[in-house]
Amino acid sequence: MENRGPPVGYAMNTIPLTFNTTLPSYTAVGGTERAASTGLSAVLLNRGGRYPRRTLFQELEKAGFDYILSIEGPQERYDLEDLSSRFPFVRFILLKEAISPGAGINLAAAELSSPLFFVLWNDYRLFNGLGAAKITELFAHKRLCTVPAIQNSRFELLHTLTMPVLYKRTVKVLPGAPEWENQGTLFPYEYMGVYDRERFLRLGGFDRNIPHLHWQLMDFGFRSHLWGEDIRSTQIIRLVFDGILPPADNTADASYRLFYLKNLAPVFRLDHAHIPFRCFPGYLAKAGWDPVSAWIEFSRERRWVRENRNRFCRDARAVTDLWEQGTDP
Repeated sequence: MENRGPPVGYAMNTIPLTFNTTLPSYTAVGGTERAASTGLSAVLLNRGGRYPRRTLFQELEKAGFDYILSIEGPQERYDLEDLSSRFPFVRFILLKEAISPGAGINLAAAELSSPLFFVLWNDYRLFNGLGAAKITELFAHKRLCTVPAIQNSRFELLHTLTMPVLYKRTVKVLPGAPEWENQGTLFPYEYMGVYDRERFLRLGGFDRNIPHLHWQLMDFGFRSHLWGEDIRSTQIIRLVFDGILPPADNTADASYRLFYLKNLAPVFRLDHAHIPFRCFPGYLAKAGWDPVSAWIEFSRERRWVRENRNRFCRDARAVTDLWEQGTDP
């Protein structure tokens, strides 16, 4: 199947310079018609298992999303011809190789021109029938990301909010269920939420160089709050999930090193941030590899912080202090 080119409502090659992630190779199929004009499109992440795709697309069509972007893995899909004919507002993004969910969302944000997009997994369902038009009315231009509440079939709210805690320059997150409207959270659980596209692109999206899912989300969350953006939850939008929540994997690997240098090492003074040279010995001890390689990585990320120094509004200590004081950023 060939790439038919971007139809009306999609925006190719309009990514700001600050959106610095190299997009992966892919082919786009379908998406020739707009289903609605609400200003909100859906981005569908797919994982293993056989799910009733027709039913899901029908539910999203009924909700009134402008377009649906379905991020498809590199495996062969034999139902695309039929599905793209039945659902002309669905654009299938066929990846040449497996990528992280964050990289897939970056790609979707580059494809779409809708002011808002709602990221969902294919094994979650919208619960309360809240339409796309109402979501746009409530959350357009409000913040970077609005995170939905998630419940099981027994109407129990799941612990999907995250609060950061910093201890001896090591950061951990404490999970919790939403207790009030507009409650702050560090990052969108499993990437799901209503994103403001312009803010997302300006932030730079998810860092594709951090493939570990936990640290990719941590990087996105911390960078958002360090740069003055806002991520909050709502109980107005609810999703249903009856599976088993995936266990958190916070192994301190190479992804953690990048997360640390970009988010925990910078110190904010007056009106900008920088990474002091005095941080290198501690970083070298944590990195656990040869000094030359550690210095190359340290210098590269220190340069990145210097290039973005004026985008910082605070440092990691200030972010966690606000949460610990009961006043999320």
